[in-house]
Amino acid sequence: MGEAEQTWELRLYIAGKTPKSVSALNNLNKYCEEHLQGKYKIEVIDLLLHPQLAEGDQIFAVPTLVRKVPVPIRKIIGDLSNEEKVLVGLNIRPLVKI
Repeated sequence: MGEAEQTWELRLYIAGKTPKSVSALNNLNKYCEEHLQGKYKIEVIDLLLHPQLAEGDQIFAVPTLVRKVPVPIRKIIGDLSNEEKVLVGLNIRPLVKI
């Protein structure tokens, strides 16, 4: 299966409904709809409810976005407000140098 047909598996770690967590989820949903429409799955993990799940992906700060698929795994920490940084960090869009 080529990358074009691949479903992106994203996991967003949050800690409750903090403004940063809500912002990160809203930003992530917006970027995915704009750039990966129909080709993504977002799993949200609230570490206040499931703190033991932080260890598996080595989460040390929240919110943290983890791209599980396609490999390699990539992580972005913060509220995901910088769209260009998120798209480049997830390798959805290559870095363009001007």
